[in-house]
Amino acid sequence: MIRYTSEIVSLGLQTLQAWPEMWHHRRKVIQCFYDMANASLLMSCVLSLFIGGVLALQSGPVLVERGLSFVVGQLVGLSMCKELAPVMMAILMAGRIGSAITAELGSMKVYQEIDALWTMKINPIHYLVLPRVAAILCALPLLVLFSILVGWMGGGLVSWLNQEIGLSLQAYFSHLKAGISLQDLAQGITKSIFFAMLIGIVSCHHGLQTKGGPRSIGRSVTQSVVQSIVCILISDYAITRIFVWIE
Repeated sequence: MIRYTSEIVSLGLQTLQAWPEMWHHRRKVIQCFYDMANASLLMSCVLSLFIGGVLALQSGPVLVERGLSFVVGQLVGLSMCKELAPVMMAILMAGRIGSAITAELGSMKVYQEIDALWTMKINPIHYLVLPRVAAILCALPLLVLFSILVGWMGGGLVSWLNQEIGLSLQAYFSHLKAGISLQDLAQGITKSIFFAMLIGIVSCHHGLQTKGGPRSIGRSVTQSVVQSIVCILISDYAITRIFVWIE
């Protein structure tokens, strides 16, 4: 565990040190960003819409029964902003994009393409890791922001269409607006930035550490996804705790 943590930290520091080189790889960053966003947009839309709808469906009737109908919008809004959108989009990104990164770099490592880069005096961290990490850092916060908006809309539609809740869209969004601040939105975006860095570094690390034949690529992909999700959940608690102390 200590060795694994030190390797992750070392790769992260090397990636940050290589950050000034990002301008030279801007086309690759843009291409990676497009691929990541295009692959995740539809799935994040469907996932967020139904998450917001389920939140309203389960909590709405209980709150309305107790005369707290104005809390429905605030509950969905805060839940999506602070927790559900960042965590669910990060898990989606780890499974959809992180696994693809690990498989791509792992195959390059197995078939000695990375050794060929070293031979040509091309640093793989600059050429392979940096563009992918930068693209995730751009893609995930935008996906989280999109997820929050779609989740709010899903909660509003369920609150309006469900007869047990019976909230109009105007009332729902007015209550949501009254209970949400820019600070709440910033917390979710801040979480997504940390999650994106973790996903990018962990995925690239497992890809670069792949050894053996094609079977080892599948093993690296599995380990990458599992450990990314574990890191996301652990860091989510730590970041939430820090925000609680700050507030």
